[in-house]
Amino acid sequence: MKIKIQSIHFDADKKLLEHIQGKVSKLNHFHDGILSGDVILRVEKGSVPENKVAEIKLLIPGSDLFTKRQCKTFEEAIDTGVEALTKQVKKHKEKMKGV
Repeated sequence: MKIKIQSIHFDADKKLLEHIQGKVSKLNHFHDGILSGDVILRVEKGSVPENKVAEIKLLIPGSDLFTKRQCKTFEEAIDTGVEALTKQVKKHKEKMKGV
């Protein structure tokens, strides 16, 4: 699976990029038909501590799966987003088996 990562108005460090690659690529274990993944990282303006936003979109034949998480760190946002996508991927795969 090809993973495209965009960081808006900042440069993501190598450690964060490796974390994202590792977590998102693990979704292939649940569905081998994932074509690609798009990850968008940005910092929301405001005084709240949970200002790091991570959006993850997976392209799967037949549908696109999406999650958006806002947390204190990008790592936490990616982790919770991947958990949500894992459920979506499993649900989608079950739905496709039923068809």
